[in-house]
Amino acid sequence: MVCRMFRFETEVDKARRDLLRVRLRDANTAASPVLRALRGSPGERESPLHVWALDDGGALAGGLVGHTWATWLHVSYLWVDERHRGAGLGSGLLARAERTAREGRGCRSARVETWDFQAPDFYRGHGYEVVCVIPGYPPGITEYTLTKRLA
Repeated sequence: MVCRMFRFETEVDKARRDLLRVRLRDANTAASPVLRALRGSPGERESPLHVWALDDGGALAGGLVGHTWATWLHVSYLWVDERHRGAGLGSGLLARAERTAREGRGCRSARVETWDFQAPDFYRGHGYEVVCVIPGYPPGITEYTLTKRLA
C-alpha cells in the first residue's frame, strides 16, 4: 500500500480554478454521450448573456446577467431599481434574454434560482415551473429552482 501526503489549500487561485473546471468538463464530456455530441458545437461553450436597461440619464435601471450553454439559458441575476419596479422592466429584461437565447443561440430551455422573498411568483407568471424547493437554504429562507421551455 502506498501512502501519499497531500497538502490542502483553501485560497482562491484563478489558474487552478480554471484548470479544475477544464479537467471536470473533459471528464464529464468523456462520460456523457450528450456532452460528447455537443463537442465542437456553438452550444459547447458557456457564453455570457447580459441585458441592461438604462434610464433617460444613462443610469442603470435594471439588468439581467446570465449565460447560455448546451441549449439552456441560465439566469444568474435579474434586478430592477426600486424606482422602476412595477412598470414591466423586469418582464422586458427577461423576455429580451429569452428571445436572444432562443433565436440567437438556439436555446430550448431556461432555468433560474430564486429565494422565497425574491421572485418565485414573478417567474411563475412568465411560464416557469418549480422543479426544486430547498427549505432552509440559507436558514429561514427557501430556495426555488424554476425552468421553462423556450421553444
